[in-house]
Amino acid sequence: MAADKITILYVDDEENNLFSFKATFRIKYQVLVAISGEEALKILATKKVHVIITDQRMPGMTGVDFLEKVLEEYPDPMRILLTGYADMNAVVDAVNKGKIFHYLAKPWNEEELDMTINRAYEKYLERAQLKEMNEKLAGSNDQLEFMLRQRLLS
Repeated sequence: MAADKITILYVDDEENNLFSFKATFRIKYQVLVAISGEEALKILATKKVHVIITDQRMPGMTGVDFLEKVLEEYPDPMRILLTGYADMNAVVDAVNKGKIFHYLAKPWNEEELDMTINRAYEKYLERAQLKEMNEKLAGSNDQLEFMLRQRLLS
């Protein structure tokens, strides 16, 4: 698989949805799938993921609960919530607690989901670039502070 492919982690408790998503997007993206939030967290511990797409209604751990855990340990991937239910409380929770990038209704529309993945990846790259610039700036500030202290001491 090409290293420049966007890596997506798709989480859904319905195996048919996992197969369908992988079949639809495996050529264009590097697709990882998980049947539960727990399994997805194990994948995140070993793989670099750019975009996470999760179903809301899953046994054991809802999509929002999963995204909250992701945010604690892996804040970089962009997060997208899918739900087949018009559950506004879940959407509000996802925005507030899971800091989602986007919300889509199930069944998903291939074109809309594809566009959302690409927009999410653009945002991911912007954030990575900003983070890198901030780290460089912090390093420059440390060097400047060191040089000033040296001057003051001499």
